[in-house]
Amino acid sequence: MKKSDFNYDLPDELIAQQPLAERSASRLLCLDGSSDAIDDRQFTDLLALLNADDLLVLNNTKVIPARLFGHKQSGGKVEILIERVLNDREVLAHMRSSKSPKPGAIISLDAGFQCELLGREDDLFHLRFLGEQTLEEILEAVGHMPLPPYIDRTDNENDQSRYQTVFAEQSGAVAAPTAGLHFDDAMMAKIKAKGVQIAFVTLHVASGTFRPVKVDNLAEHIMHKEFFDVPSNTVHAVQSTKAKGGRVIAIGTTAVRSLESASQSGELQASCGDTNLFITPGYTFKTVDAMVTNFHLPESTLLMLVSAFSGYERIKKVYQHAIAEKYRFFSYGDAMFLQRFKA
Repeated sequence: MKKSDFNYDLPDELIAQQPLAERSASRLLCLDGSSDAIDDRQFTDLLALLNADDLLVLNNTKVIPARLFGHKQSGGKVEILIERVLNDREVLAHMRSSKSPKPGAIISLDAGFQCELLGREDDLFHLRFLGEQTLEEILEAVGHMPLPPYIDRTDNENDQSRYQTVFAEQSGAVAAPTAGLHFDDAMMAKIKAKGVQIAFVTLHVASGTFRPVKVDNLAEHIMHKEFFDVPSNTVHAVQSTKAKGGRVIAIGTTAVRSLESASQSGELQASCGDTNLFITPGYTFKTVDAMVTNFHLPESTLLMLVSAFSGYERIKKVYQHAIAEKYRFFSYGDAMFLQRFKA
């Protein structure tokens, strides 16, 4: 298939610029797994769609305040967006400035912090932070939440908590696993009380999740790499669920990619490392039975993934319906409950 097969027109007013007052107050579009039936619900109705034998798999990555502002020794302004943390001093990052600094250049950040440019790795800059403070301390002091490019405003104090899931634990993401943003503590408690099992994976979402596909032939697209971890206790939970006839329900495309990346041998195995798995229509899913996800950008790899999961024509109709019914789109928007398409 081609990139242009995944284009659609979205009115700007449907791009959510702010989170709702309550996490679980969003809408939930439900697509049946064996028909084209679309049901408009509220996110809290997800509880009624879950069975006691089901397993929810959530991504427990934690978004770091990865956007930094500063200036070069010449005085020119610099904006840094961390892509990957290498250790407590060094990162790979995107950098915006009028002219790219050279290796050895010192960049002054807010509050007197500094970092040194060590070199380049493809389109990323290798930076080392100077001084006694750790990277975590510096980001905590002067970092900004890295809101997506389609949110047309600067981050604020509310984003520090709302652009973060309530179950976030493992620091390293520079974008939120947005399907998880709909869950609040009360919703999590009700899910557990129903007997639904919960397990976690980690996938540190990189800024590449927003990177447009540049080639029309999808076979030529090079997928960005992201760190993921599927621990053995999650593998055991999946195996137990399958044995009981329950469903493995991934919360978000990041959880889907983690589980499927760890299933490339044909069965799920504990795995840790980088994944560049690119899921497009025609892919055979090995582990995931259903998923909760937000609405995705036109021509994005995530839209291609959900089209592979629920059927290209069916997802096309879902998006047409969502636009007509004025669902809220993207990171702070509404959600979908998708079951794997069974022809």
